[in-house]
Order: sequence, then structure tokens, then C-alpha cells
Amino acid sequence: MKQITSLQNPIIKNIIHLQEKSRLRKKKRLFIIEGFREITLAIKGNYQIETLLFSDEIISMNRVKELSISTGQNIEIIEISTEIYQKLAHRKTTEGILAISKCKELGLNFLHVSKNPLILIVEAPEKPGNIGAILRTADAANLDAVIIANPKTDLYNPNIIRSSVGCVFTTNIAVGTTEEIIGFLKENHINIYSAALNKESTSYTKINFKLASAIVVGTEATGLSDEWLTNSTNKIIIPMEGEIDSLNVSVSAAIIIFEAKRQRKFKIRD
Repeated sequence: MKQITSLQNPIIKNIIHLQEKSRLRKKKRLFIIEGFREITLAIKGNYQIETLLFSDEIISMNRVKELSISTGQNIEIIEISTEIYQKLAHRKTTEGILAISKCKELGLNFLHVSKNPLILIVEAPEKPGNIGAILRTADAANLDAVIIANPKTDLYNPNIIRSSVGCVFTTNIAVGTTEEIIGFLKENHINIYSAALNKESTSYTKINFKLASAIVVGTEATGLSDEWLTNSTNKIIIPMEGEIDSLNVSVSAAIIIFEAKRQRKFKIRD
């Protein structure tokens, strides 16, 4: 087992760069996970962990070894000083452990869904907090998949991992262009229900989500592109009774998703 006590160590510098630079994450196909719960969820989601780094003043070596063994992988374990951990960690409640993990392939050709799926599609989301909240909802509703159209932020951004509390690892995710995703949906005979502030839109409560369905939402600022509206099975809307005419994208997605789950007889865990 290695021990690192210097902030100038190349491994530590590499971790800092991976946290800060999306381009480097994409080039090296590596990213950083902070927190015991998040790492545990990544392992459950079949991510390949390369290295675990821990501070023995915060978490015991035995606990780290148990986590390493649970992966069934040959993982490098590095003990780091508390000073280094505090430099690398963004939260005080992540239990003294970080991981270096390989990225997954997120292309549509790697996405497999059931015969009667319920999918959420989000076009051009940019704010990590919104993406994280959407992924938490997707996990809670046990959606078949979340597809990001024309992504503006890479999914291994540390802020998305934090705001999703690790649900980025438990959710079946794919990315693609709007054109590619529409082609995928049509090829798999999945109905497209696009949320739109449009006079032609139908209340989301009047839609039958029991069949293969893709719920499509855009950002509050720009909404969905015309390509989605043209190719929709139905355009849908959440009726408003107040002064505003739209909701935050993560809130809108959650409202529609759980209506769909209600129709599909949402299963309550024991």
C-alpha cells in the first residue's frame, strides 16, 4: 500500500486536474468519486474502480479493504494525509475516502431497455444541480433510462455526482444528439411525449403512459427544439394556476414521471 503526504505528488495533481477539467476526464476516460456512499453505488452500478484513496484519521483501513474486496477487482489502495484529503474533498461528510474510476460508454448503442420502457429525455441541460436532481428522481422512480440530448455538461462532473448523491451510477444513462435519440425511439416504437408551452399541448394527466413512453423535457429558459415538437406523439403540459407559466426542469420532470408511475401502479417497497 502506498502512502502519500505531499500535495505535489503527481497522483494528487492528476486527481485535482480530473476534478477540474472535463476535457481531461474525456481524454483519459477517468473521473473522481468522493464519498463512501457514492463509491458504493458506483460499485453497484458496475463501474470499474482503479484506485481508492483514504485518510486513516477519518476512515479505518479495514473498512476500505472491505469496500475494495466487494468490487471483486484488483484495486490500488493509497493512504493519504488528512491535509491532502481536505484539499481534494469538497464536503466534510464524505467519510475520508475517494476513488479513481473508469468512465462508462454512454452511447445509445450501449443502451438496452425493456419492451415497455418508461424513459426520461432531457435536452441540453447545463446546470449540474438540475441534472443531479433529475437523476435522483429517475432512481427513485426506477426509470428504465435517462437520455441526455445534446449535453452541455459531462456526466462525470463532480457537481453532478454530488447533487445526484450517487444516482448517476444507479441510473441507466445514455447521451446522443436530438436526431439520434428520435431515431432510437422510433426504431424501438416508443411514444414521444414532449413537454411544451403550446396551445396544442394536452394536460399530462390525460396521457396514457402505460405503453412504451419517453417523457421529453427541455430547459426552463429555452424549452425544447422544434425537432422534438415535430416528432412528438403528443405535446404535453403541466397546467398552471398562478402567475408563472413554467417550472424548474427537474420539478417538471418529477411531476410527469410520477404521474406515469402512478398509472403503471408504482410499487412501494416493504
